[in-house]
Amino acid sequence: MVAVGVWGAQMGGRNVWTLPVTFPLIMAAGGILGMSGFALPHVELGIALSVFFLGLAIGFAWRAPEWAALLLIAVFAVFHGYAHGVELPWAVDPASYSIGFVIATGVIHVAGIGIGLLLGRPWKGQLSQSLGGAIAATGLYFAAGPLLL
Repeated sequence: MVAVGVWGAQMGGRNVWTLPVTFPLIMAAGGILGMSGFALPHVELGIALSVFFLGLAIGFAWRAPEWAALLLIAVFAVFHGYAHGVELPWAVDPASYSIGFVIATGVIHVAGIGIGLLLGRPWKGQLSQSLGGAIAATGLYFAAGPLLL
């Protein structure tokens, strides 16, 4: 979630707000898929790969065309939302749970934007790119588990 905000801040322009707004909207749709019983395979791997690829995008300072960035974010958001949606039926208050995970995601995106703006200035963005490398490494670590099973 932080990576979405950092990448949007790194790319600048409309991406600062289009990526963090698109993600929770599509994530909510993914949540509906999860609640409905739709079978989405390899959810954990999809989430891990989202961390990996967003980390790479930040690490390499990829200035994707807006449509490509939004498409990538949307695909990743489906996996994240699906995981929340599958958990939803067991929540004590499903409505509050749903509102909570969407709002929490937005807050984390805003934090990511702040981090991206703060780290993007010093040393010509090398700090944010280093953070991207750490994010990618984390995603690779989490992806290794599902790939080995």
